[in-house]
Amino acid sequence: MSNSKPTRLYIAGHRGMVGKALVRALENDPSYELVLRNRDELDLTNQQAVADFYAYEKPDQAIIAAARVGGIVANNTYPVEFMLDNTRIALNTIQSAYEAGVGRLLFLGSTCIYPKLAPQPIPEDSLLTSPLEITNEAYALAKITGLKLCQYYRQEYGAMYHSAMPTNLYGPGDNYHPENSHVLPGLLRRFHEAKEEGLEEVVVWGTGTPRREFLHVDDLAAALVHLLQIDGPPNWVNAGTGKDIPIGELAQLIAKVVGYEGKISFDTSRPDGTPRKLTDSSLIQSTGWQAKISLEEGLRSTYQDFLANQQSLRAQ
Repeated sequence: MSNSKPTRLYIAGHRGMVGKALVRALENDPSYELVLRNRDELDLTNQQAVADFYAYEKPDQAIIAAARVGGIVANNTYPVEFMLDNTRIALNTIQSAYEAGVGRLLFLGSTCIYPKLAPQPIPEDSLLTSPLEITNEAYALAKITGLKLCQYYRQEYGAMYHSAMPTNLYGPGDNYHPENSHVLPGLLRRFHEAKEEGLEEVVVWGTGTPRREFLHVDDLAAALVHLLQIDGPPNWVNAGTGKDIPIGELAQLIAKVVGYEGKISFDTSRPDGTPRKLTDSSLIQSTGWQAKISLEEGLRSTYQDFLANQQSLRAQ
């Protein structure tokens, strides 16, 4: 029986969807001791507060899953706030970690860091090869700053600081807001409400032909833990399934999971957006990790989370 002390792991953003998945994955693992602070206890945009926290807690490792996030409208409307907050979070959590002697750090970004017209599937080396998508450029630039700072600490000081870029995430803890949610939880809510109200038809925006990739958040948590445990990880790596699905097929699968039996039609006057957005996940797969949760299985657990979420809201 090992007498070694557990690894003290700081999870920044433990109340977000990714952070909660990490806590679920590790809270009963005796090899980890989780260090957690909510937003009221630690303001990650405050450099001195973050430095004091690291100096006091002295974690061995850190996963930076905290960010100011929002949909296209929020990103477009408040680019100053998105850029300032996310850049401060990145700089503060990475710099102060190094200064406090944190031995290993994993910074979480997003595939929105890649160019708007990146090749499909999107490889890691397409970063900074052409312009970003303008609607979330401020957020992407902040995330690129964090990714590059990790790379530079590793390059200049030998710190094992590296990054992961997940594809579209879904799962327990998602945002099911009727206007501000992403496509998968948004469709889940609409089909549920159509079933409850006995509607004969659900209209999906666009042609249904654009293809999107979806990764269950518990698979991402497993990927992040895996990346912390391997020697010589890439400076940054995509985390995805390597598979995508047309939005039309996604809608049919969600209807099946929800139990909606009405008609699905498409409003082709609405814009489709990017025809395809798929990450090249061959690099992380070469390190020994791959996604395990099928889309249908993941949708079923997500729907149960949605129902629990609705029940909780009604009880308030």
